[in-house]
Amino acid sequence: MTEQSIPLGKAGKTPGMGRTLARRLEYGLVILCLLALAAIFQPFSKLVYGIGSGLIIFAGLAFNLMPFCDPAKPITAVYRTAIIVAVVFIVVSLLAIGSAELYGVYLRHSR
Repeated sequence: MTEQSIPLGKAGKTPGMGRTLARRLEYGLVILCLLALAAIFQPFSKLVYGIGSGLIIFAGLAFNLMPFCDPAKPITAVYRTAIIVAVVFIVVSLLAIGSAELYGVYLRHSR
């Protein structure tokens, strides 16, 4: 496997985030997903299962950052994508909670 050189910017710094940071982000995302799966499939504690259930949703959304863990891409692309994923998650969560609440109101008034 050959490594390609990254062209240097004007100030002599690499334009991307660097190989070390990109690799740490990749490994961190994979480890987060594996920990979430281990928490879900463990047979000992319901509390750990509940934490794992929330963590698997977070890990699944965070895994959308994986294509941006490239040494040639700037870290601002990762930040921007993380903000977009967080906003989408919040909007979808609010819509789901709101629709469940409105359905509860409908059921109370239909009796």
